[in-house]
Amino acid sequence: MFAGASFLVSIPVFLQAPLVRVAPDISLLMTIGWLLLSIWLWQKPKYQLAGDLLFGFTLSWWAGGLYWGWLRTQPMLHLAIEAIPLPIAVAALCFGYFRIGSLFFLGSLLGTCLTDFYCMGTGLMPWWERMMNAEDSGISMAQVMPGALAQMHTLTGILLAMGTCLLLLGITVWATRTREAHMWAFAGAVFSTLFVDGLFWAISNAFLIGS
Repeated sequence: MFAGASFLVSIPVFLQAPLVRVAPDISLLMTIGWLLLSIWLWQKPKYQLAGDLLFGFTLSWWAGGLYWGWLRTQPMLHLAIEAIPLPIAVAALCFGYFRIGSLFFLGSLLGTCLTDFYCMGTGLMPWWERMMNAEDSGISMAQVMPGALAQMHTLTGILLAMGTCLLLLGITVWATRTREAHMWAFAGAVFSTLFVDGLFWAISNAFLIGS
């Protein structure tokens, strides 16, 4: 369950991110397909766990498609858009449905919150907006990326990054102290934030070195 949740968190990075830039409508419509597939799997005892987990992935895909498809130049709206499916996840938990998927979504959302708070604390939000605008305008990222990396490499940026990593690891360890599948889905989603953020950091630094 941990591995499955971790894998699903990484899918938007490699599949949805490039898709929303060329066909945001298709990305959004794919939400319906993911939802129907998750319900179909959930109704079959043999694949119920997979369908349950896929339901949570569907919520994350939906919110991600909305934000990165149309609002990616507005970093201060990121959390609000990513949290749109939150009432659905909470309602599902309250009524006893899709517990694994709902906890997966909550773990993914928590990771997003911590990442955004890190960006706010290090002053990266204006650079986020500039990078997205540069990308849409065809401006070379080499003109924008160094400034963003400079913010990340300050003492404040380094300390906040270390604190965020330790907090994510602590939450992951806490969640995996039980054998409950839904908590392992939550832990996998939280832990994968480290992978996604680390990948972004590595690519950004490699880009700077290469330029």
